Amino acid sequence: MAGCAGPTSSSRSRASEPAESRPAASEPAASAPEPAASGVVALPPVGGRVDYQLGGAYDPPPGVTIVTRDRTDRPAKGAYDVCYVNAYQAQPGEGATWRGANADLVLRDAAGREVIDEDWGEPLLDTSTAAKRARLAAIVGAWIDGCARDGFDAVEPDNLDSWTRSHGMLTANDNLAFAELLAGRAHAAGLAIAQKNAGEISAAAHRAGMDFAVAEECEHYRECGLYTDVYGDHVIEIEYADQPKSDFTRACAARGDRISVERRDRDVVPAGHDGYLAQWC
Repeated sequence: MAGCAGPTSSSRSRASEPAESRPAASEPAASAPEPAASGVVALPPVGGRVDYQLGGAYDPPPGVTIVTRDRTDRPAKGAYDVCYVNAYQAQPGEGATWRGANADLVLRDAAGREVIDEDWGEPLLDTSTAAKRARLAAIVGAWIDGCARDGFDAVEPDNLDSWTRSHGMLTANDNLAFAELLAGRAHAAGLAIAQKNAGEISAAAHRAGMDFAVAEECEHYRECGLYTDVYGDHVIEIEYADQPKSDFTRACAARGDRISVERRDRDVVPAGHDGYLAQWC
């Protein structure tokens, strides 16, 4: 995300299929580290009212204590601020970052074609080797450092689950190894780091250094326990308005008194724009 992306290009929902239908994840290497000591970074307030502002920044509604914004936006004053970074795929409009000397960091098939996330038109980044992961971590790590300089409290690296869209060219362990590098960079900058989706590898992601979780549509796909079993109440749940409202109602009844739950419009547009919706338990 080297350049400034359009406001809705950052909004996404990755929980597009039930966990049981996704490619199985292998266990990480036995040398995976113990979970990061959460005492060295500030975690989001448990059960705090969250506002997911990926489609563009606006004044948080009354009572909001946690705000997630794209890294190209400034943090919200007086809130716990989470910085969104597209870490495992190339953000639309930022192709220049992945050309020239970095062209080999984009995943390509045997014919040399970019492997694309068709839902979002984003090329996958190639986490398949330690050398490439190190080079990717230098690029994404600079963005994470920028989040810290801007005053964010945490970072949310998106597309941890990109291996499920790689046609077998990447593995869960490839992305977990990259996650470990990102966690180290975030913690060095004083930021907490969130696991984004990919509930089936929550335990391994926590061992790689993830401090809390952001789960999209976990009620819709009946997989919220994959996150809360690992992170307890340090989970932020986002349900979307183009799914049945009963998803949100069930989420509130099951967990709304313990974790952060918000229902948002799919494009997460700013308040005052057509289609805007934000609801809380």
